Amino acid sequence: MSARPLPEATFARTVLGSGPGLALAHGAGSSVTGTYGPILEGLAARHTVVGIDYPGSGDTPRSTTPLELDDLADQLIAAAVAEGLDTFALSGYSLGGPVAIRAAARHPERVTALVLTATFPHRDNRQSLSLPIWRKLAQSGDRRLLAEYLTMMALGADALEAMPDEQVQQAIGFTAASIAEGTPEHAGLVPRIDVRDDLPHITVPTLVISTTQDWFTSTRQHHQLADTIPGAELVEIPTGHLPMVERPEEWQKLITDFLGRHSA
Repeated sequence: MSARPLPEATFARTVLGSGPGLALAHGAGSSVTGTYGPILEGLAARHTVVGIDYPGSGDTPRSTTPLELDDLADQLIAAAVAEGLDTFALSGYSLGGPVAIRAAARHPERVTALVLTATFPHRDNRQSLSLPIWRKLAQSGDRRLLAEYLTMMALGADALEAMPDEQVQQAIGFTAASIAEGTPEHAGLVPRIDVRDDLPHITVPTLVISTTQDWFTSTRQHHQLADTIPGAELVEIPTGHLPMVERPEEWQKLITDFLGRHSA
């Protein structure tokens, strides 16, 4: 069915639920369960959910070469097709946003809808400054220091300031334990991403979820996506970069309500 040949689906994947298809693309330094874990069961209650783990995440071996966006996009589509889905919606979070956009651009006949959360079309100046720090910390092997940096950057101001010190330390410990081994390669890919040329050609219903207290991806980038993708809707959620931590039920509802109106 696909106009573009698909590779063999080689990335580890998570498959849950039944109903219309929904393929998930996770964030950098994370995995399917790390990104979507708190809402996976809720999504699977209405959809056949297929999520891939990028190289160095979950059970997918770490890559020995730099990652390429087209490869991740094709693997996302290939995994869903390998699970028997002909057409399906895509949900992309953070790095998964450009993965989903590129997948929709390369395989438009497969995609029925698009949901983009806390994501970006290309790097901005803040990312040009923050990503090298993230990558160097990941390469250093000092997981605690990297976790402190990520906790500071990823949590919204409301959530972070509401935490007592003990809870902040617990969050740092949890983050340190869950950092993907492939984080340096993930962080190395982000500065090379530019999907701006893809955006005007996206023809499926699209929802952009803007995380309004986000330090990793800015509301300016969220609005650029919504303004450039034809007919895209934009909604706001008052969180930092981690809606799955700060407001998981609200995030899930935004996704499922939109897909309920637009999934084939």
